[in-house]
Amino acid sequence: MTVTLMVLVVAAVFAGALMRSMFGFGEAIVSMPLLALLPIPLHTSVSLIGLAGLTVASLTVFCGWRHIERQVLIRLAAATVIGIPAGLALLYVTPSGVVTFGLGAFLIAYGGYCLIKKSLTATAERPLLHGRGWVLPFGFASGVLGSAYNMNGVPVVVYGTLRRWHPERFRGTLQAHFLISGVLVVAGHALGGLWSKESLILYGYSLPAILLAIALGSCFNKRIPAAKFDRYLYIIIMALGVLLLFPHSSSLSN
Repeated sequence: MTVTLMVLVVAAVFAGALMRSMFGFGEAIVSMPLLALLPIPLHTSVSLIGLAGLTVASLTVFCGWRHIERQVLIRLAAATVIGIPAGLALLYVTPSGVVTFGLGAFLIAYGGYCLIKKSLTATAERPLLHGRGWVLPFGFASGVLGSAYNMNGVPVVVYGTLRRWHPERFRGTLQAHFLISGVLVVAGHALGGLWSKESLILYGYSLPAILLAIALGSCFNKRIPAAKFDRYLYIIIMALGVLLLFPHSSSLSN
């Protein structure tokens, strides 16, 4: 691996960790498509971002532990465990081009949802999801997306938004879920044979960048109104999804 490629990998990990520390989520959504544009194996990217996400969660979960929705967290974790093998199976039985295409389509859909979610939830006086059972499919999706794409937080973000959680409860529960599901996902990656010498070396080189991103993100989060930046973040997510979607369209049609 060349020095230039290694620097680009570390930069992609740093960008994702910075987004995560600033907004509470978004690490894999930013880092995974950036890494997919580099000439490294998809499995290396998946295992690398899994380790990076677990590191960020371990260092940030203690800030909001008092506001965790514990019963919801337990049900989320149980459903996530069931979804992890399904995500690993998706990686092994689906060609990497199809997985990347699916990731691009998912990013476009998710970015579009985030752009309109404020108008959707603002018109609702009550939570849009009722009943405890709704947490199970979102937890299962978290396991699938976590082990396949390292996007275990996205379904929980959607669930918390539709449940209209208070911001402190939202952040606290989300970070706790990141920690629990991160441990499960990383363990699944290890048992599934996704770890490699290359991914561990890249993680070691990325660790200082992750720590720097956490420090900078905490500082920016306190000084810069996040509401002014989230719309741009979602637009960038959709743009990255488009970049991943169209280069593979011709190959999928063959």
